[in-house]
Formats: sequence, C-alpha cells, structure tokens
Amino acid sequence: MKALTYQGPREISYSDVPDPVLSAPDGAIIRVTATGICGSDLHIYTGHGFTDTTGYSVGHEAVGEIVELGADVRGLAIGDRVLVPASVGCGRCAKCRAGIVAACERAPLPVDACYGLGGALPGGQAQLLAVPHAEGNLVRLPEGVSDEAAVVLTDNAPTAWYGARRARIAPGETVVVIGLGPVGLMAIQSAFAMGAARVLGVDLIDERRKQAAELGAEPVDADDPKLAIRDMLGGGADVAIEAVGADATIKLAVGAVGHRGRVSVIGVNQNRAFPFHMPLAQVKELEFHIGLCSIQYELPTLLKLTAAGRLRPEVVVTHPLPMSDGANAYRLFAERADGVSKVVLDPSR
Repeated sequence: MKALTYQGPREISYSDVPDPVLSAPDGAIIRVTATGICGSDLHIYTGHGFTDTTGYSVGHEAVGEIVELGADVRGLAIGDRVLVPASVGCGRCAKCRAGIVAACERAPLPVDACYGLGGALPGGQAQLLAVPHAEGNLVRLPEGVSDEAAVVLTDNAPTAWYGARRARIAPGETVVVIGLGPVGLMAIQSAFAMGAARVLGVDLIDERRKQAAELGAEPVDADDPKLAIRDMLGGGADVAIEAVGADATIKLAVGAVGHRGRVSVIGVNQNRAFPFHMPLAQVKELEFHIGLCSIQYELPTLLKLTAAGRLRPEVVVTHPLPMSDGANAYRLFAERADGVSKVVLDPSR
C-alpha cells in the first residue's frame, strides 16, 4: 500500500509500505478514506519528534471503512464507516473505560498512545490502518457527518472542546483564543456553543484572522495584542484558550485574562523550564489548565453537536489534496502558505 513516511527533517515521502495485518483478535483494519495533517505533526516534520528513527508512516487523523475485524471484536462490523480517534488506549483499564484514554494505564509512553509518532503504531496517512483494541479505539460515524468533518473530529475539534470545557466557559463571558489554526478555529466555535458573548482571535497571519472573523470572532491585529485585548474588552478576558504551545503565546494568555481569569493551554509545549510568572498568577487568583485531550471522552457530545449543526468542523478545511501530494501538503502547512488552515488528504489519489 501507499503511505506518507518520515525520512528526516522536512522530508516526507509518498512510499510503498507493507499492508498492515491484525496483530491481535481484538483489532481491526480500516481502509482510510480521508486523513488529516495536524499541527502537532509539524513537530515530527521539523525534526523535533518523539523518536530518532525514520521510515515510519505518519499521521493520527483518519476516517475510513472497516475491512477486517478480529474475532473478539463486538459491536462493529465489516463495512462500518468509522472515525479513528487520535488517542489510543487499551480499552480495558479503569481510565479507558471512563473515556480518559490519555491516561491509559497500559500505554504509558507517548509513542504507544497515538498513531504515527514512531514505529510502534504506524500512522493514518496511509491507504490502510491497523487499529488496536478496536472496540475502544473506533467510533461508528452517524449518517450526515462528512469525511471532512469527521477528520477534524478525530483530534482538532475534541482538543478545542476539551480546552474550552476545562476553562468552564459560561454564558455571557469573554474569551480570547490565541492561535487560529484548525484547533483555534474550533475553539472559537466551541466558545460560542458554550454561550460566550464575545470571542477575540489572535494570530500573526492575516488570513487566519479573517477566517476567525467569518466564525464571529473579533480579530486582534496589533503589535501589542495584550494591550489591544484590554482596550477592546475594557479589561482582561474571562478566559484565554492557548492553541499554539509557544512560550510567548502562553505568556500572552496569562497576561490577557483579568482577575480570577482562567487560562486553558492546549498547544503542545516541550519547554521543561517554562518561565511561569508565579507572582502575577497569585495576584490574579489565576486558574491555569493544561493537559492532553482524551478524544473518546469528548466525541459523544461533539458528534451530537455536529449532527445538529451547532458545530461545523468541516469549515476549517481549506486544502483537500491527494495523498500523493503529501510532501507539498506538509510544506504548505509548515510555511502557512496559500491561506492554508486544515489539510485533508485523499489516500485513493
């Protein structure tokens, strides 16, 4: 089969790789019909991944059709159209049974908990994908949810909703979303769905601010976004959702909220010595939330909201491309070129 493989920094190859096989009787194999490039895939692309190895297939956002099932799988059938959550759990431990897959007691390493981070779990940017513990790691899609919407629901939309939910957005509150990629745009939708009165969007790229404005957010276009936010709101925001993971944007989030403000960081930050402004947080009585989303926990709510038209994940997709153009797709996404927000790849092309 064909897959996108990581060959080194900024080198993604459209490669021939072996077809996956069932590794256990509780697994499944799906034919991938759509797969996405996530912002966190850029950590791998730029050479700051989770392993030093190369040659493995990448990607953790996939939608498809079940083509093979292990003998022990119940509740799923060959031919089912399914979404593959990015978070992977054993499906058996107490945490997984509660839906908190990111804390699975049997998959303690990141490379075991997500597809496409290394050779342990081959990625979803491929024509076929092996899914372990299928009952807990596949979700049947309802009628009317498109492949493009479903790809966003594999990771970006749940991560955004998780960040908004952890921040406890209440009706009438003001929210600042920092970083207007696919997760940030879904955070805007999530904030409005939870009743936010005003949502401000911060990003360096003009095209992304325009996309945020189309979703009802007020774009912040200023050399000093913290000052601009305070001018626009007459003070600090109630909530800041940080969807970048950079030191500077986390610092901005802390500065953007007012007294008893709530900061929710869903961007990935790998700085073990982050300079957190503890005195400021104490004076503000700040609430600071950070974590990894358990996709399975958020999906029941999101599928209902999507089916009802309250959330529109598909609107963040800007570049549907053939998977054979994967190297160019990664370049576009990494360079933020051509107005790119979300890339969804078609493995059949």
